[in-house]
Parts: sequence; structure tokens; C-alpha cells
Amino acid sequence: MTRAIIVHNTRKGATAAIGKLIADGLSKSGIAVDVKDAAEIQNESDLTGYDVYVFGSATYHGEMLQLMKRILFLAEKAKLRGKRGGAFGAFGWSGEAPDRIFNTMLHILGMDMVSGPLRVKSAEAPDDRAKALEYGALIARRLQE
Repeated sequence: MTRAIIVHNTRKGATAAIGKLIADGLSKSGIAVDVKDAAEIQNESDLTGYDVYVFGSATYHGEMLQLMKRILFLAEKAKLRGKRGGAFGAFGWSGEAPDRIFNTMLHILGMDMVSGPLRVKSAEAPDDRAKALEYGALIARRLQE
């Protein structure tokens, strides 16, 4: 069975909620999904054994949150080169975090990114909910190609 991990770092819960919606989109295609808060990942071995990695962070002062930076360093140690990946994040007004996560996964970690980053404001807005669910479904479709 294909396994995915979604790791999120959230300030007020929006990024976590978006991660769960992405997980729902993946699960509907029969993919086993673990959704973890960044604080749950203690070392690179916590990132092993998955077929796809989706990392997300809120944007705060134009940056991803600190724990997501740590996750990306651990991901580098876990040697995820060539693995499938996705990036997402919630934001209030600027939204740089998903792009920075995406670029790190693509250019530094050498991952096979299934799509560009998902940037949404809220898991509560119907359009954003739909985008998050579709992002998960898109990742699932790309895994089957």
C-alpha cells in the first residue's frame, strides 16, 4: 500500500486543518496517510518509510515557522531525493512559506514535486476547502502515473 506523511507547523490551527483536508483527498484514493504536527517529528527516522511527503507551514513575518525549518533539515538527513513531494500553507496576507518549502524540497532535497505549492488562507472558506481536497486528490493521481 502507498503511504504518505503530511507534516504541518501551524500557529492558529489553519495549516493543520488544511493538512487534514489534503489527507482526506489522498485517503479517498486508498493511500494510507499519517498527519503529524512538526513537533512530533524528532529525528530523520521519523520520516522514513513513506512514498510521498507533504510539508506545510503557516507564514509568519514572511517566513515558514521555525519547526518546519527543522523538519526540512531532518528531511535532508533522511535522504528523500527522488521521493514524491508536495508543499502547502495557510497565510493571512503574504504567504511565502509554501513557496519556500516547495523550493527547498525541489532544489535542495531533490524531491519529485507532484505539483506547485498550495497556498490558501483558511480551511473554513469553501473555495479553500475544495482546493485542499483537490490538492490531495491531485497528489494521489500523480502517484498512480
